[in-house]
Amino acid sequence: MRSCFIICFWFTFLSSFLLRRVISGTRFRGQTELASSPPRGWNSYDSFCWTVSEEEFLQNAELVSQRLRAHGYEYVVVDYLWYRRKVKGAYVDSLGFDVIDEWGRMIPDPDRWPSSQGGKGFTEVAKKVHDMGLKFGIHVMRGISTQAFNANTPILDINTGSAYKDSGREWRAKDVGIKERACAWMQHGFMSVDTKSGAGKAFLRSLYKQYADWGVDFVKNDCVFGDDLDLAEISYVSEVLTQLNRPILYSLSPGTSATPAMARDVNGLVNMYRVTGDDWDSWKDVSTHFDVARDFAAANMIGAKGLRGKSWPDLDMLPFGWLTDQGSNEGPHRKCNLNLDEQKTQIALWSMAKSPLMFGGDMRHLDEITFKLITNPTLLEINSFSTNNAEFPYITSSLSRHTWTSRLRNQMSKGISDFHVLGLSSCKDDNARGWSTRTVEDDLEQVCWKEKLSELQVPFCLYKKHHLLESDEEVTNNHLYDGKVRLFATERTEFCLGASPHKKLTSKEFKRGSFLPCRREANQMWELNSNGTLTNSYSGLCASINTAKVNSPNGARAWIATGRRGEVYVAFFNLNPGKTVVSTKIVDLAKALPGRKLNPASCKCREEWSGKDFGVVKDLLSMELVVATGVEVLAVVGLGFFLLGYDVVMPALLAATGVVVSLGRREDGVGVCWL
Repeated sequence: MRSCFIICFWFTFLSSFLLRRVISGTRFRGQTELASSPPRGWNSYDSFCWTVSEEEFLQNAELVSQRLRAHGYEYVVVDYLWYRRKVKGAYVDSLGFDVIDEWGRMIPDPDRWPSSQGGKGFTEVAKKVHDMGLKFGIHVMRGISTQAFNANTPILDINTGSAYKDSGREWRAKDVGIKERACAWMQHGFMSVDTKSGAGKAFLRSLYKQYADWGVDFVKNDCVFGDDLDLAEISYVSEVLTQLNRPILYSLSPGTSATPAMARDVNGLVNMYRVTGDDWDSWKDVSTHFDVARDFAAANMIGAKGLRGKSWPDLDMLPFGWLTDQGSNEGPHRKCNLNLDEQKTQIALWSMAKSPLMFGGDMRHLDEITFKLITNPTLLEINSFSTNNAEFPYITSSLSRHTWTSRLRNQMSKGISDFHVLGLSSCKDDNARGWSTRTVEDDLEQVCWKEKLSELQVPFCLYKKHHLLESDEEVTNNHLYDGKVRLFATERTEFCLGASPHKKLTSKEFKRGSFLPCRREANQMWELNSNGTLTNSYSGLCASINTAKVNSPNGARAWIATGRRGEVYVAFFNLNPGKTVVSTKIVDLAKALPGRKLNPASCKCREEWSGKDFGVVKDLLSMELVVATGVEVLAVVGLGFFLLGYDVVMPALLAATGVVVSLGRREDGVGVCWL
C-alpha cells in the first residue's frame, strides 16, 4: 500500500464520512452557480479515444448513473471527433471524413450516432442522459474545421436564420478561417476564426447556440489553452455562453506549458482548465503533476472566480480501469498500467489539489477495487469540501544508506544534468522579458536571450529573417505578417523555429520549440517587442529560455488542507527511488493553519485502508514510505486526520508503504485517531 490519509479533528468527533451527493451547480442570485465544487464525471477519451458510439456511450452513462451518481459524478462527456466517420483511412488527424451541416458546423456521425439523423444532433442522447439524472457534455475543437474551410460553407446568422451578410455581401468560411493558425497538433483538422470580424463572431454564436439547443451542459474546448492559447476565442465563447438561456460549464484543454500567469487571463472566463499535457497511465505522467499542482495552489487559483461561478485547475482525467491507447482507432482493450499504489497516489494528489475528477475507464468493466478507489468517501470529502489546500513544506525526510548509494550510482551512470528548453508563458510575466537584437553582418541580425546559459557559453541566439510574401493570398492577408520574423538556428533558412509541438504531448514529455521545414503558418512567426518580449503569432504567448532537469521528480512531498468540520488533512508522498522516512511535528502543522494552536497529545490510531489498529502513539508524525517492486519509481501517499486542540501524534515509524489515519475525539476527552 502506498497511499495514506491523516485527518485531524479539532472540535467535533467524526468516525466516518458519509458523502452527500455533490452538485457542482448551486443557486445564487436567481441563477445557477457553475462549478461551486470541482466538477466530477466520466469522459470517453481514455477508454475509446475518438471511436465511441451512441450505444457504447449510453451503456457507460447508465452505469455512471447507477453506480457513481450517488458519489457526485454527474457529467458524462463525449470526447473528440464524434463527427468523424469511422471508416478506412480515418484517424485523429485525417482530412475529409467529418460530417458537417450546410453552415460548416460539426454534427454527429449518423453511423455511430443513429439518433442524430434528421438534423437532431445530440438532442436524443442528451434527453436520455438527463433522464438518468446526469448532465451531458461534448468535446469541441478550436474555431472552424478545415473541411468547412475547403468547402467554403456560408456562415449562419442565428438572428435571421439565413446566411450572414455584412457590407453588402454574404460571408463564408474562407472569410473567417485563419489557416495559418491551424491547431498545431491537428494541422488537418481545425483552425482559428477571426473573432474581430462580425462573421467570425456569428460563426461561433451559431456553434454554441446549437449546442444549447441540443441540451448540452458541458463543453470541453480543445486546442485553445496552454501552448495553443487562443484568448480571443475563449473570451468570445465565454461571452456567448453568458447570453444563452442554458447554463453550460466551460472547460479548456490542453494545458501544455500552462502557468498561473496564463491562467489568470482565463480563469474568470471558464470553469475548469487543464494545466498539463495529456495524463495517461504511466508513473512518469503522474509524477509531473506534483510541481504543477503546487504552483497553481500557491497562486490561489484553486476555486477562484469563474464563469457564472468558480474555476478549477484541471490535472486531467483518471486513467484507471479498462482503457485504450492515445491516438488509437481501437476501443477499450487493456488494463491500466498503473499499479494500485500508483493509482492511490494519483487520486490522493488530485483530491488534495481539488482537481476536477473525471474517470476515464470503461464503466462496463469497472472492477470493485477501482470502484472503491474512485468513490472513497474520504477522498471525495477532501476534493469537494476542503479549503486552504497547499503543498506543506515543513517536513523532514531521510533515505536509507542503500537508497542513497543506489541513487548516486544511477545518476553517475546516466550523466544526469540540467538542460535548457524554450518555454512559453504569458507576455505579462517578467521572466519573458530579455530578448534583443544584434547585428552580425550588414544584412544579417540575430535575436538573443539576455543571459548566458552557463559560465562557458555565450548567450543563446537565433538568426532572424523578415517574412517575404509568397502568394496573392498572403498579400491579401498581409496584416497577419506585419512586423513578424522567422527564426533559424543557423544562417541557412530551410528550417524555422516553431513554438508549439506538432503532436499532442503527454504530461511526461518536455515542452520545447523545434526546428521544422519552414511553412506559412503562425506557429513559425515571431514578433520582437520593445519591452524585450518575443511573441509567437500562433498562441500570443512569449518565449523564454528555461532550465529543466533530465531526471524525474523526486524527494518527499506533503500536502495540507482544512476540512469543513475543522479537521485537518495531511498527505505524505515519497517520490524517491527507495524507502524514505517522512516526518513532521504537530506544532509545525500550525504554521500552515493561521490562527490555530496545537498542543502535544496522544491518540489511538487505526489504518483506514486495512483497518489495522496501531494503538496509542506519541509525539511525531513520522512514516517510512517504501517503494513497491517494479521497473518504475513509485510514489507513496500519507494522509491523516487529527483532533487538533488535543495532543495529536503519530507513530515514530509506521512500517507500511502508507496509511490512512483519522483522529477523532473520545467522550472522555482523550484524543483518538481513527485510521
